[in-house]
Amino acid sequence: MIAVTNRLYVSPSYAAEFEERFRTRSGLIEGMEGFVRNQVWRPEKEGDPYVVMTIWESRERFEAWVKSDAFKQAHTGDFPRDAYTARNQVDVYEVLMETLPEGQ
Repeated sequence: MIAVTNRLYVSPSYAAEFEERFRTRSGLIEGMEGFVRNQVWRPEKEGDPYVVMTIWESRERFEAWVKSDAFKQAHTGDFPRDAYTARNQVDVYEVLMETLPEGQ
């Protein structure tokens, strides 16, 4: 299993629009083979990045998503470049362990 994080530095003046885009997104990722879950983390401190975290069964399944037409469709739009204050940063991690509440 892998975790992929994408840090997105969003200008405070675009924060509400950025969040709304995630609330009303296409939902195409959910149909991808190997997709486990997705979370969007809002920064507590202005200037810190939003973090989009996805979990995948394997790196191959994640790479298939990135190469898919669904990925292209999900990432098209007219969100202005000046909405971002810095380049995004994508990191990939192998999930070493996971701890869940008892009974799950």
